[in-house]
Amino acid sequence: MSDDNSQSSQGSSSRNWLGRITQMLQGEPQNKEELVEVIADAQERALIDPETKDMMEGVLSVSELKVRDIMIPRSQMITLDVEQDLESQLPAMVESSHSRFPVVCEDKDHVEGILLAKDLLPLIVQQNGALPAIKEYLRPAIVVPESKRVDTLLNEFRQKRYHMAIVIDEYGGVSGLVTIEDILETIVGEIEDEHDDEDEQQDIRQLSKHVFNVQALTPLEEFNEFFKTDFDTQEADTIGGIILHAFGHMPSKGETIDVGPLQFKITNSDNRRILQLQVTVPKTEHVEDTTE
Repeated sequence: MSDDNSQSSQGSSSRNWLGRITQMLQGEPQNKEELVEVIADAQERALIDPETKDMMEGVLSVSELKVRDIMIPRSQMITLDVEQDLESQLPAMVESSHSRFPVVCEDKDHVEGILLAKDLLPLIVQQNGALPAIKEYLRPAIVVPESKRVDTLLNEFRQKRYHMAIVIDEYGGVSGLVTIEDILETIVGEIEDEHDDEDEQQDIRQLSKHVFNVQALTPLEEFNEFFKTDFDTQEADTIGGIILHAFGHMPSKGETIDVGPLQFKITNSDNRRILQLQVTVPKTEHVEDTTE
């Protein structure tokens, strides 16, 4: 009898949840907050897994974002010079591991086109002498404004079959670039490849007596316990959130800031988040030495 009641209760819960979804999709007044609540409720009831929940919330967030929110800033763009020979620029291309490169003339405000690395492969294999001029293999550069909606751009990427766009500000200057991967990572999270170092995923790793490598997603409670700090867990969940708030902007690799007794240096970041930090502890502070 109790089993029947349990099954009846579970069935009722499923029907209630489906009823809420149905009601929200039948033209009734609705908002994203209600939809997020339904998604969270579905995950709590094990109707969807956490990864699916995160992806659905990522899809919702895309509709609220502008290109400026996810673009790679101008300062971090890796470009090629249309006037230089290809041979001299190949090492930079290989080191970056990118597949597409904006090609500029004079500076980054003058984008001549996009070079696809795959277009060079036949040339490198077949060419006996010097490679031809880079301008002969350029593809048109797609230009979009900073204010363009990300979901609209994703549709254009899909329909027009291009993967990169140059972003310009209201004055026509180049402010960055955006790729289809940037949008997909907003939905599904960071896309790692086989070159990512698993050792770098350890939350806190001591490099020397006073210097530590710290993942930005390290829970704030764990960070406080390790470094004997008292950062407010109501302000952020991770140490990366605390540092982002301290900067007041998205910091670039190499930027440093002092917060409390510690010095933080950005050792890895992208255009949307801080990924990795180098934390230096003053010599007067005591942190257990874990180096061997």
